[in-house]
Amino acid sequence: MRRLSTLSAFVALSVTTIRVVNAAVYQSIDELPLMASAKEAYDFIIVGGGGAGATLAGRLSENPKFSVLLIEAGADNEGHEDLMMPSKNLEVQADTSYIWNWWTVPLSGVNNRSIEYKSGHVLGGGTSINGMVYTRGADNDYDLWGKVSKDSKTWSWKGLAPYIKKHEKWVQPPGERNISGQYDPRVHGYKGPVGVSLPWSVPIEFDARALKNAEIQDEFDFNPDPNSGKPIGVTWTQFTIGAGERTSSATSYLGPDVRKRPNLAILVNTYAKRVLPTPGPTLGFRKDIRTVELVRRNGEGPSTTVTANKEVILTAGAIGSAKLLLDSGIGDKTELEKVGVKSVANIRDVGKGLTDHFTASIMWTANGTDAVINATESLDLWRKERIGPYSEPTGPRHQILWSRIPDKSPVLKDYADPSAGPNSPHFEITLSGGGSSIFSFVVLLTPYSRGSVTINSTDPLAPPLIDLGFLTHPFDRAALIEGIRQTKRFYSGLAWDGYVKDFLGPDPDADPSPEGQELFWNAIKADMNSFFHPCGTAAISPKGSGVGKGEGVVDSELKVKTVTGLRVADAAVIPYVPTAHTQAAVYTLAERAADLIKEEWK
Repeated sequence: MRRLSTLSAFVALSVTTIRVVNAAVYQSIDELPLMASAKEAYDFIIVGGGGAGATLAGRLSENPKFSVLLIEAGADNEGHEDLMMPSKNLEVQADTSYIWNWWTVPLSGVNNRSIEYKSGHVLGGGTSINGMVYTRGADNDYDLWGKVSKDSKTWSWKGLAPYIKKHEKWVQPPGERNISGQYDPRVHGYKGPVGVSLPWSVPIEFDARALKNAEIQDEFDFNPDPNSGKPIGVTWTQFTIGAGERTSSATSYLGPDVRKRPNLAILVNTYAKRVLPTPGPTLGFRKDIRTVELVRRNGEGPSTTVTANKEVILTAGAIGSAKLLLDSGIGDKTELEKVGVKSVANIRDVGKGLTDHFTASIMWTANGTDAVINATESLDLWRKERIGPYSEPTGPRHQILWSRIPDKSPVLKDYADPSAGPNSPHFEITLSGGGSSIFSFVVLLTPYSRGSVTINSTDPLAPPLIDLGFLTHPFDRAALIEGIRQTKRFYSGLAWDGYVKDFLGPDPDADPSPEGQELFWNAIKADMNSFFHPCGTAAISPKGSGVGKGEGVVDSELKVKTVTGLRVADAAVIPYVPTAHTQAAVYTLAERAADLIKEEWK
């Protein structure tokens, strides 16, 4: 058991009679009880109510001896039908009340385009607005976390196995779809809070042809389940949908029963400006960072500080957590002082090492015949029975091809393989069609290119500078061409005869001349986008290694180095972006973090 400092022990005794008596969702900082003594009424303050933050709040508040305050900049998720309805995923991603409205800096790799960078700004964070695709990634991805942190007992596929299943509740999709053979029941969890299922719609002709192609084409095989740790192959797409509704971290971990807990308070519409050193005894030269400076989300009104008895935990996402550290003076001292921010802890890697997935979009014409959806009837059906087209996402919802660059490819002769191992795919290729066109995202899952999150103002309300670094490494350009060629080969199989018509491109093989290649790359760069899976901006690293020398931000217990009282427990700590949509990895990480924290303070 960790011993409390004298000050912390005094505070713990002094607040036992003024803890929050009823769990509540406070709509603004003005509603939060903040009498002088109540300012330290919470054992844990969690900053960011997204995938990780809501999970941690739900798990830590299971212990009635812990008091927990969860702070979210956005609004409560409850009472918003569009956040419940799976088909509204693209609409909510375009709703400025649900996203942060961030833009990247001009990106040199894509002809200096700035890209709108979508990040959840509502309770549940990205899990409340994302496309709901549920993929864990490869076992090699998680084993790499252990190698980087030198703690494979905690951070590895084997070490995390209980947590990989702990958050999941596999359910039958609504309606009459027979899912036999479309997933592997042995690899799923059934007792967790996060609903996961296949979509409502029954397979169509496109699906049958895709599966037939995987059967007869030697290069591509059918894989019954992408979440076994070995995802390579053609797989059915799984989603975080339960009983026809989106399941997010907010609906899963902060449901009605959890909100009744007297030891949990949820504060929404509130912006965390900084984390601050807490007055009192310190451990050697390490500053004790247990205080959070808060203000209304619109920035109006005075700031208020709240101090945790035990810890502050940052879960504002890979962009938000890095920005909050930098605004607080935790980062590269030289860079911060140039901006005018006083250094609190010189940790050079804060904001560095940003990795993300990026995608090229390609199309074919086709002879499919999708039925026309009656929007009014579909909406009524969803509202009455939670079935129909509105019970599944808009966009790719059929199969995904997870693939690797062939071993004999010149790409892997010219560059070292950046993947975590042979089970980690280089590409996610979405397979979606049914009407007069086929559309595929070719997503590079293992980029060499890295970006950064920085600040250029002393004002914490100013937006971060996000540089994704897209296509700044030659491997990524060579690999992307290979991914497009793989997709072309897939749709050239015999199973597509009479169905696939003309390839509309962009096509790297249409014109090999310098002028033709320039046209190809200009088309790719004009449409390239992020899959919004940022990681690595506060990367995990071994305990005690190289602080101030550019070697990680948190240790294997997710504690920020050189200070006390502060952890980061979200995608920011993941050193390399997984070969998957990141929500499953974040749920897994947060579940493990909750137990690490419980074990320390038991």
